[in-house]
Amino acid sequence: MQATAYTYDPLTRAGSVLLDDGTPVPFDAAAFDAGGLRLLRPGQRVRIEFGQAPEGAEGGDAGRHVTLVTLQTF
Repeated sequence: MQATAYTYDPLTRAGSVLLDDGTPVPFDAAAFDAGGLRLLRPGQRVRIEFGQAPEGAEGGDAGRHVTLVTLQTF
């Protein structure tokens, strides 16, 4: 799935992306590291993959979370 980088904190390697419908979706350091990126700038197009959320996850997306964030290439 494609999205747009929205926020990124280089210290924690976590941030969020915006889906094409404008929905913000957070990602953690594990998802960032899985994509092999070194830096992410707001506005970059990215490809994300979802997986099952860990046990005990809360919120509207308790059933899924971002497992990979990488640059979208054409």
